[in-house]
Amino acid sequence: MPHHTSRQLAEGPRVGIRHFTRADGAEFVARARESTELHRPWLFPPRTGEAYAAYAGRLIDDPTKAGFLVCDRGDGGAIAGFININNIVGGAFQSGALGYGAFAHAAGRGLMREGLDLVVRYAFGPMRLHRLEINVQPGNAASIALARACGFRLEGYSPDMLYIDGAWRDHERWAITAEMVKETVDE
Repeated sequence: MPHHTSRQLAEGPRVGIRHFTRADGAEFVARARESTELHRPWLFPPRTGEAYAAYAGRLIDDPTKAGFLVCDRGDGGAIAGFININNIVGGAFQSGALGYGAFAHAAGRGLMREGLDLVVRYAFGPMRLHRLEINVQPGNAASIALARACGFRLEGYSPDMLYIDGAWRDHERWAITAEMVKETVDE
């Protein structure tokens, strides 16, 4: 599977993060198809070229969104997962809502934790955001574990928050602020 190299925005020991490109469609779709069992019932990433083109187009063209691919540096830049910041608001709020998913070949290897740490630092650095929020269905133990491991704090519970897979789903709200990240860097 070809890996598209574009400028890494940040790198860690095992992964780098970069923006989505339209050229990533074939690899992304193949990885999403391989990961259907891992993602269901929580996540529904695009699994066709047409769906990917629309999805990536929104992440590339909409200033209220930013999409990042987590790329495995040890596997020639293979896409290990993705992290999106949606609903980016400036002004006094300086906030965004995170969504993410690992692909099956990379799940359980710690790559998404490293990638999420990089995205958080990028969001609080060059993007100049102050707060990030993750909304997670209570039964999604892996997603909750990732949020917790990356320093997000549980802030609340929202019944019937998001419409997913044909029904309104409850969500836990996890958040992190720039000060929380600075505290962990300074320690």
